[in-house]
Amino acid sequence: MSIFSLVWPFIIPVIAAIIAIIHIRVKNLTKSQALGIFLMWQIAVGLGLSYLYAGMGHLFEADQVAESIGWPAGSPFQREVGIWDAALGIVGLLCLKFRDTGFWMATVLGIGIFSVAAGFGHMYEMVVQGNYAPNNAGPVMYIDLFYPLFLIVLLWLLERKRSEESAGPEKSF
Repeated sequence: MSIFSLVWPFIIPVIAAIIAIIHIRVKNLTKSQALGIFLMWQIAVGLGLSYLYAGMGHLFEADQVAESIGWPAGSPFQREVGIWDAALGIVGLLCLKFRDTGFWMATVLGIGIFSVAAGFGHMYEMVVQGNYAPNNAGPVMYIDLFYPLFLIVLLWLLERKRSEESAGPEKSF
């Protein structure tokens, strides 16, 4: 198993952060605009591209992915998981086109619920089945559990920042 196949869950969000920082600097954005651009790239690339990549693995490298997770090869569930992951990835990538926070919130919540549940599934497999396969007990589990929470915090911060900016400076009477 290559090092990339172990650390890709962390690499793709880092790439998203780099793209966002470049975008923010080129456009000279500040405050909520910068936070919104950072969040957009995290959802679209960090989440969307990650899920699309995972989906392609489940669909086109099914036996290798199954082995890396500690699953038996040849399971028909690989196709279902692959299609599901690819569909979620496409929804994440659509956040580049649909830039309203309602769409972003729905995307993060939908993917996040699945992701956190999958993370708990990884933990269950570790504790109950003793499954410490690299893509069960490794970076995928941590990203599944914590990345959606990070995105929810970013969404909350964005909404808070926007509401502060729209309220303007406080007036004293």
